Amino acid sequence: MDSAFSHPILSCADAGAWEKKLLLDEPAEWAAMRRAGRAIAGAVLNDFREIGGLPDEARLLVLAGKGHNGGDALLAAAEILSRHPRSTAAVVLAFGEAPLRPLARRALGELRNAAPSRVTLGSAELLMGAQETYALCLDGVFGFQFHPPVDAATAALLDHVNAHPNVTLRAAIDLPSGLGEANGAAVFRADFTYATGIVKTPVVAEANAAFVGRLRYLDLGFFGVGRVLRDAPLGDPGPGSPAEARAVVATPATDRILLPSILHPLAQLRPAVSDKRTYGHLVVVGGSRRYPGAVLMAVQSALRSGVGLLTAFVPEFLVPEYAARFPEVMWNGRVETAGGGLARAGMPTMLDAMSRASVLLIGPGLGADPDTLGAVQEIVGAAAVPMVLDADALRAEVIAAARGRPFICTPHAGEFKRIASGLGLREFCRDRGAVVVQKGSPTRICGGDTVYCSLYGGPVLARGGSGDLLAGLVAGLLAQSAGDLLLAASRGVVWHGMAADLLARDKGQVAVQTTQLLDYLQPALHEAL
Repeated sequence: MDSAFSHPILSCADAGAWEKKLLLDEPAEWAAMRRAGRAIAGAVLNDFREIGGLPDEARLLVLAGKGHNGGDALLAAAEILSRHPRSTAAVVLAFGEAPLRPLARRALGELRNAAPSRVTLGSAELLMGAQETYALCLDGVFGFQFHPPVDAATAALLDHVNAHPNVTLRAAIDLPSGLGEANGAAVFRADFTYATGIVKTPVVAEANAAFVGRLRYLDLGFFGVGRVLRDAPLGDPGPGSPAEARAVVATPATDRILLPSILHPLAQLRPAVSDKRTYGHLVVVGGSRRYPGAVLMAVQSALRSGVGLLTAFVPEFLVPEYAARFPEVMWNGRVETAGGGLARAGMPTMLDAMSRASVLLIGPGLGADPDTLGAVQEIVGAAAVPMVLDADALRAEVIAAARGRPFICTPHAGEFKRIASGLGLREFCRDRGAVVVQKGSPTRICGGDTVYCSLYGGPVLARGGSGDLLAGLVAGLLAQSAGDLLLAASRGVVWHGMAADLLARDKGQVAVQTTQLLDYLQPALHEAL
C-alpha cells in the first residue's frame, strides 16, 4: 500500500532521534511547539462536540512539567482561551516555575499575555485541597522521554486528578504522564490522548488502553508536509545533515498510522467516460429470519461505497420488502431452510450467477443453521473472485475453505479468537493468506507484515449493525479497487471511522441510530481533504 497513506509508529527512542535531527535549533523547536499547541486545541474542541461542546465559561486545569510537553499544554490552553473569551485556566506547574526550560517558560509567558486576567498559577498542594469543577484537564507533565520512577509528589498529583469527581474531559498531550516504554507507579488516565507529530509505541499497546483512552494523531509535518498546520517551517534533514536522520523513517515500521489521505482518491472527479461496470459488481450473501436487518445494513453501506452493480442473495421471504425499499439492488431470493436461513438447494445456479461478480461479501445476518453454513463453505470453496467474510461466516471451517483464495475477514476480538487457533494477528494473516480487519480501539488492519492502525471512530460505533455497515463499505470498495485487498480494507475502516466521528460530533454518542452513519460518509470525504 502507498506509504503516502500512513506514517510510522516509532519507539520513544526512535522518535527522539528523529525529532533531534528534524528540529535542528530553537526556532524550529518553537515552531513545532506552536503547531502542536494549536493542533491540540483544535482537536480537543472538536472532540468536546461529542458531549455538547466546551462551555462558554469553561474552567481549564493545565498540568505542566518543565519541558516541551508542558509547553505544548500551555500553548494549547492559550489557544482555547483565545477562542473562548469567557473561559479561565488554572495552571499547576508540577515542578514549580524555576526549573522550566526556556521554551516552556516562553509558552507560559504567551499564556499569561494572551489572557492575563483569566489565568491563575497555583500549586499542586492548593489543587489537591480544593474541589473546583473543571471542564477540561490538559496533561503535560511528562513527555515521551519519561523514565520511571515518578516522584511521590507528582504521583500524588496524578492520582488526585484521576480521582477528581468534577473533571469532564481529561486530555493527555502526546502520552499520558507516567506512561512510557516502562510505566511509572502513577499514570494519568486520559479520555483522549493527542499524539503530537509522531505516534509512539506505548500509546498503541493494548495493555495501556485504560490510560490512553481514545488516541488521536496530530500530523505536524514531521514526515512530509503537515496536514494539521503548514504555516511554520520545520528543520529539514537535507544534504548537509547526518544520513541517520533519514534512516529513522526509512526503516520499515511494523506498525503504522493510517492517514485521511487514503480517502483522497474517493473525493476526486470520476472519469467522464465510465459506466456501472467500471465500478465493479458486488454480490452480497446473507440474511435470515433471525437477523433480517444485518444484510440490509450491509447492502445500504455498499450502495454508498460507489460500487456500480450490486446483487444480494437472501432468503426469498425478504425480497418483496427489500426490493421496494432499495430498488437499485438486484435482489435474488433463495430457498430458505426450516430455520429461516439460506438453503443449500439450488447451489449450482447460485454459483453460476456469482461467477459474474467482482467481489463476494458473505456473512451479514446469515445465522448458524448447519445447512446455511454448508452452503457458505461450498460458495467460499468455489469462489473465483476476492471475498469479504464477516459475522456468521467467521468460522474456522469457512476460513479453511477460503485458503488459497484472496479474502478479507472482519472479526472483533471474540471472533478473531474463534478463528485464529491461538495465532497472533500477523501469524494468522501469513498462515491463511488473509487481510484481517481486527475491529477494536484502535482497529488494526494486517496483511501479514505491517499492521495499520486506524484511530477514527469511537463509542458511537459500540452498537449493533456498525460492523455490517463496515463490511458493506469494505466490500464495495474492494469491487472498485482492482483486487487491492489491503487498500480496500484500510480505506473502508478509515472512511467508516471518520463518518462515525462526524456523527458523534453532530448528534452525540448516545441518541443516534447506527444507520445515521451513512449520511456522514460523503461529508467525511470532504473532511479528509
